[in-house]
Amino acid sequence: MRSIFTLLLSLVSISTFAQLSFMHPAPDAPIANRGVVTPITAGIAYQGYDESQAYFGEGEYEIFLDNVDGILDQPIIVLDGFDPGDGRDIAGLYNSLSFGGENMADILRDEGYDIVILNAPQYSTGGKNIDGGADYIQRNAMVLVELINEMNDQKVGDAELVVLGPSMGGLIARYALSYMEQNSLDTETRLYISFDSPHRGANIPISLQYLINYLAREFGNAEALAIVESVLNSPAAKEMLYDHYLSHLQAGSDFLQDPNKLLPDGAPNFRDAFQSELDALGFPQNVRNVAMVNGSSQGTTTGNPGMLVVDTTLELSPGVTADIVLRFTPEAGLTNNVTSMDSFLIGIPLNSYAADAEGFSFTDGVDASPGGTSVISAALGGGGATNPVIVAFIDALNQDEFSFIPVISALAIDNEDDWFEAPDIGGIHSSPFANTFIPLVNESHVEVTAASAQFALDEIRDGSLGVSEVNRGERYRLMQNPVGSEIVVQLNSSGAFGNVEMSIYSLSGQQLFSETYQNPSGQIRIPQQMASGIYLMEIKDEFGAIPFKIIVD
Repeated sequence: MRSIFTLLLSLVSISTFAQLSFMHPAPDAPIANRGVVTPITAGIAYQGYDESQAYFGEGEYEIFLDNVDGILDQPIIVLDGFDPGDGRDIAGLYNSLSFGGENMADILRDEGYDIVILNAPQYSTGGKNIDGGADYIQRNAMVLVELINEMNDQKVGDAELVVLGPSMGGLIARYALSYMEQNSLDTETRLYISFDSPHRGANIPISLQYLINYLAREFGNAEALAIVESVLNSPAAKEMLYDHYLSHLQAGSDFLQDPNKLLPDGAPNFRDAFQSELDALGFPQNVRNVAMVNGSSQGTTTGNPGMLVVDTTLELSPGVTADIVLRFTPEAGLTNNVTSMDSFLIGIPLNSYAADAEGFSFTDGVDASPGGTSVISAALGGGGATNPVIVAFIDALNQDEFSFIPVISALAIDNEDDWFEAPDIGGIHSSPFANTFIPLVNESHVEVTAASAQFALDEIRDGSLGVSEVNRGERYRLMQNPVGSEIVVQLNSSGAFGNVEMSIYSLSGQQLFSETYQNPSGQIRIPQQMASGIYLMEIKDEFGAIPFKIIVD
């Protein structure tokens, strides 16, 4: 019996599930003028929710000096994200900033900025083995506190730092900067960029969690157990996952579902405690906070709630088959079967497992929500898979993508309960970020595009021509950027407006649009059919000229 399920468990492996399923793949490109990898240990220990003592976190960093003067004088810290097993090294983090044949780090180094990559390795301290890439967010934040202090001590001149946090790295950065401010530690940091970070939680389909845990617990396969313990049950995953299989188990069982616990719920003693702690810290107050997200600004879904993900029969060996059905979590207020597995030996039933999910009344299931996406096939080796069972499973997938970081979470909109609501930038359900980049369509999690790279570069270059920020005492606000079929400008309802002239230019200076509006109110809407690219918009009124940068996808 055990050998039968060992074959089935070859569907997943710790290396692929941990490394490929969540991050947009980065090219393996050579990096010019590399530095030396330096270890770093936090000066502040942290005791986790399930730990009996505090431990000092550790990390490693490399400084990539600029290509102008080769002096550490304008440091930009880039953080590691969720990375169990440390499969993404410093070079991988550097190359993750690539887009369209270019690399954001290379561009910045050519302009005189220095890139500092902080990686979270595996290490032992105080008798405990710690997997830094999946460890407590708070302990990793204390490592960042130490690095911020070190960079401020090492740098030449008085330029303030920039901190870029992709994925979980955005939570680490937020926590560290807020912690420093609240403890009277000078961050000397001017800009924090959150890049598709789960400020209100991340998502791995609960159907997939149930299946992997069942295979691991019921049949004791070492590889599957490693996946459960190193990935799903890691401190970071239990802090971040909006819905976690541990919250749904029967008392005394490590895989059977309690039929009274079907609503989404985070890992007990982890998820709610972490979110409460993060909310209490808030955001750094002496730093400009901006966000890049990969979820759609239009409320575009990732599939449909309750949809069939896979329904297939796998031939594991001659005469041995397994019927596997997975579904997304259901529509609001409904219940559905999300995981089902039945195995047979020459048609004779061997084992059966099933788990259900219920939707809250106020939102459809998160799996299909707008957001930065991940794909199931990547966890199974993607196009490089050679095992016929894996290939058959991938080929049978009806829905590969799922919402990993919902857009509402990436924007930290904490007063919006509906995961499917299009972000209301500037409205009643507004984001705390001063500026945001939100694409029209869902993109792969932490995928850098030409448009999002331009946003980050503009912000790093002292925020000139910010994409969506309020200008002139909040007189005008771009309601969406990148823009859709219309450019929508919101006018401050408390202001009085005379003649308002609006003009649009190409980056070469060619005027593409100009019109004067007399005594406008509410919103000004400009239909547009411009080609994809970046344009300059200027608004002139009695107070002067106001520049905006607009992006057309």
